[in-house]
Amino acid sequence: MSKTKGMINMNKVILMGRLTRDPEVRYTQTNNTLVASFSLAVNRRFARQGEERQADFINIVAWSKLGEFCSKYFKKGQQVGVIGRIQTRTWDDDQGVKHYITEVVAEEAYFADSKREGDMGAGTFENTFGNTMPGDMGSDFETSSDDLPF
Repeated sequence: MSKTKGMINMNKVILMGRLTRDPEVRYTQTNNTLVASFSLAVNRRFARQGEERQADFINIVAWSKLGEFCSKYFKKGQQVGVIGRIQTRTWDDDQGVKHYITEVVAEEAYFADSKREGDMGAGTFENTFGNTMPGDMGSDFETSSDDLPF
């Protein structure tokens, strides 16, 4: 959290959904930092009567060691939990067209499927998050748009 002119600002997102694809790994051009990107299908809480439940498709980026973990253990179709912050950014393509993107920068990531044989390195989202105090969910990792690989 940061304070600006006496106000407290907070940007915290908690998601649980299924991976729509395997994470893609890239490296930054400036310092060769690993960044994994993937998308989560997150079901909406309610459905209109007579309609199927809708889902939102949310882009996630995970940096460095967390990105390495996600790229190694997360696979398409798995249910995972992600805690992070929303980030918006813009860039101009080769034709000079400005593009806008909103994504979640992961600070924590967990398996959320029921425990299966072969799962490694992390507990379930329910068990881990249930034992985490809100003040313990921060991250010291900062990024800038200069570090983005795209």
